[in-house]
Amino acid sequence: MKNIIKNISMVLMLILMSSSCSDFDEINEKPNAFSSDEVSAKYFLTSTQIRLYAPDRYPYWRAQLIHADRFAGQFTFGHNGSWWSDGLGYTYTSGYTDAAYGWMAGYNGGLTSYLNFVKEGGDLENERYFAIGLIMKGLYYQMFTDTFGMLPYSEASDPDIITPGYDNQAVIYEGIINELNTAMQIIGDHPNTGEGVDLLTKNDLFYNGDLQKWKKLANTLKLRLGLRALGAADAGFADAAINEAMLSDVLMNSDENALMEKDIEINQWANAAYGDVWWNFGGLGSKWNVGKTLIDYLRNNNDPRLFVYAAPIEGGKEENDWKVEIVKPGSGSGADNFELYVDFILSQLDDADVEYTKTLEEENGKTWYSIEIDRENDYYVGQPTRLNGEMQFAIKYELFSSPADIVINKKNAGNPISPEIVMTAAEGNLLKAEAIVKGFGSGDAQTFYQEGIRQAMMMWDVDSGDIDTFLANEDIAQLDGSMEENLEKIAIQRWIADYTDGFEAWAVVRDTGYPKELTVGVSDQLYYSLGTLNGVYPQRMRYGSGAYNTNGSNTDAANAIQGPDEQKTKLWWAK
Repeated sequence: MKNIIKNISMVLMLILMSSSCSDFDEINEKPNAFSSDEVSAKYFLTSTQIRLYAPDRYPYWRAQLIHADRFAGQFTFGHNGSWWSDGLGYTYTSGYTDAAYGWMAGYNGGLTSYLNFVKEGGDLENERYFAIGLIMKGLYYQMFTDTFGMLPYSEASDPDIITPGYDNQAVIYEGIINELNTAMQIIGDHPNTGEGVDLLTKNDLFYNGDLQKWKKLANTLKLRLGLRALGAADAGFADAAINEAMLSDVLMNSDENALMEKDIEINQWANAAYGDVWWNFGGLGSKWNVGKTLIDYLRNNNDPRLFVYAAPIEGGKEENDWKVEIVKPGSGSGADNFELYVDFILSQLDDADVEYTKTLEEENGKTWYSIEIDRENDYYVGQPTRLNGEMQFAIKYELFSSPADIVINKKNAGNPISPEIVMTAAEGNLLKAEAIVKGFGSGDAQTFYQEGIRQAMMMWDVDSGDIDTFLANEDIAQLDGSMEENLEKIAIQRWIADYTDGFEAWAVVRDTGYPKELTVGVSDQLYYSLGTLNGVYPQRMRYGSGAYNTNGSNTDAANAIQGPDEQKTKLWWAK
């Protein structure tokens, strides 16, 4: 990938050169310029993929980790060594929101440049590269609108419109579906993008230039959009989209996964990863734990992904006795509610069947509980979501599971890092199961459901025997209930499969209402941070200040239609 990144700099030079010439014939007359047979759209594609799925550390930290991954209930802050309480993100902070909005809104410029180069009449005209660009546009706008709601879409790339109007989500969804249809029609039966310099291979970080896999990705995205829009106002297009998608190929097999491998060598400003925050911020302050809801679903259902998603609790690192101390504060809420906070934390250990002893100790005016964990077993304990700062002293980092090493491995250390999830065979199968349960298409929902689970586990190299055991014995692996019970199971499995893809996992929760443990929000201020949301589950992110500074009247008009620019305002399709 380092060589691919170097090619991007060549592309930037090309852009500057092409902007000073009327066409490529003029460039070819210059002895030091690129010749037409040396220039290809493939040099533009890599950056569009990286900037959407692995932007530099600044937005990766503030968009993915502070907001999406945590709103999805999969990561939590607020342990005793953390720099923040777990109210971060749930309490609106303009700087963090601005970073997320600025990254997403700014992405459109590079994507539009790519599409303008490869479209009919463009300097690098190639309809197959254009088809890939339309699919990238669909992936982008689905993420963007599912995060913020109404957005500039139909006018967003028009250079003559400085302040584009906002489209409602129904228009955006239908527009994406139509452009995906165009892309799939262009691809047809073509296996690749062309010959010679136009042949796309390693510059495509998803599929190495395999257009038939791109086509399946587009159809899987179409099915996702149709099912999400189903039942929403002005979504008459949803039924046709679902039916059409069910009649065409979606991602079904592991060799069709769109997983963007992380470059383990180049720096965090070219291709970010969780490890850039975990290690480079220093100390324990920027580290985080895995959420209780996710750990509970995995542990309580004997799901073998537990051991590859998360690490067992450390249980203390004192040299001689493996004890964790929870020390009573000298004053304040922590002192007043010391016993309640300790009991609350220990109840999480009880839920996970952790064997431990609790000893009250006092010395020189200091009071603390010494918690000694049975070290004969590995225990997995999730940290409850949205715990408040008053009890932070009691949320001992060592008593909760952190992400597995493969998720947070450091760059430049020679260790593998889990890839970015773009679209997977797990989702393709699970979407087909959902569609069949809802009355679309044909086939056995149970077969697709279990294959979706199998594919999700295979992504994390779970042993095939363990997968078979899970599918044969666990109730959650069987679609044997009512329609709503079956839809709940499918939603839960989609959410679990989206681990480390917080934007989509969060969307699944808002769309389906599952897991219920998340959607009910929080209310007990003794333990939880209610934040700006007053405890309700976050439904969207606020627009960034850039939206108001550059396009204020249209942003205000969108708020008048969609609802207040608040995190609790539900999106068009939300449950």
